Amino acid sequence: MIGQTLDHYRIESKLGEGGMGVVYEARDTHLDRPVAIKILPADKVADPGRKQRFVQEAKAASALNHPNIVTIYDIRSQDGTDFIVMEHIKGRTLDQLIAAKGMRPARALEYAVQIADAMAQAHGAGILHRDLKPSNIMVTDDGRAKLLDFGLAKLLEPTDSLADAITLVARPLSKEGAVMGTAAYMSPEQAEGQKLDGRSDIFSFGSVLYEMVTGRRPFTADSQLSILTKILKEEPAPPRQLDTSIPPELEKLILRCLRKDPARRYQTMADLKVALEDLQAEPISGLSSRRKWAWAALVPCWWKTSGEIDHRYTERLRSCRTRIRQ
Repeated sequence: MIGQTLDHYRIESKLGEGGMGVVYEARDTHLDRPVAIKILPADKVADPGRKQRFVQEAKAASALNHPNIVTIYDIRSQDGTDFIVMEHIKGRTLDQLIAAKGMRPARALEYAVQIADAMAQAHGAGILHRDLKPSNIMVTDDGRAKLLDFGLAKLLEPTDSLADAITLVARPLSKEGAVMGTAAYMSPEQAEGQKLDGRSDIFSFGSVLYEMVTGRRPFTADSQLSILTKILKEEPAPPRQLDTSIPPELEKLILRCLRKDPARRYQTMADLKVALEDLQAEPISGLSSRRKWAWAALVPCWWKTSGEIDHRYTERLRSCRTRIRQ
């Protein structure tokens, strides 16, 4: 494809490849700007279901307008080739940024809040991602997370009983019981081919956040079947068991996302986003100890056996206050 032109888009290089298509960097010759083009491989065009999901990706993502979701410009077809035109992002995928021992909690929270905000809008618009994983999240050169690939997305509709809670249930786009997605990040209900709602994405989000802070996936095995079995039957190792520097509050949040029973997870991505923002406000678990140090520093400044504060103690008090502000 390199060097060829689709409509008014000139293909310049290959960026990547996944189950739903090949992504190329191209140039829009009309507007003279770089774009990314996702092309459905020719050998899969004959599959009506796959082609339908490919078109669904464009429609789902183009309905969203959010700074942390890739912008879809167009969907076109030329000589039997179907392709999506989207913004070209300069950066790296999240899986390329996660170090062997994970990210600093503060950095992980920075990205997590952005991702949760994007997913909250998607869920609010009736869209379920179904394939949330580090390779589907780009981080731009200026540090902005961008959610990619709604190729496995399904349109959702509120259930009658839970409409007020904005819990969404998928309208099937594939055969009943079909398992789609990436095994290591699937929710238990997705692994079993059950009907899904937004809480399935919350489980996948928990798997991504677990990997961000530990450098390891919560469920690993030698085969996809073994991974799915672990997702269904085993609990992941607590993150602090792998890295004691992870704040206990962050560990608790991650493990709540990864509960087997959807009813015991966070119920909406919007609520999860708020919980992440609360952690981001005080991301270090040692904050309480720092406060104790501050009070300990002030006590001798304030207290004197005679109960009087002389000039020396006044100066010391000023010094202590300066240290606390710093």
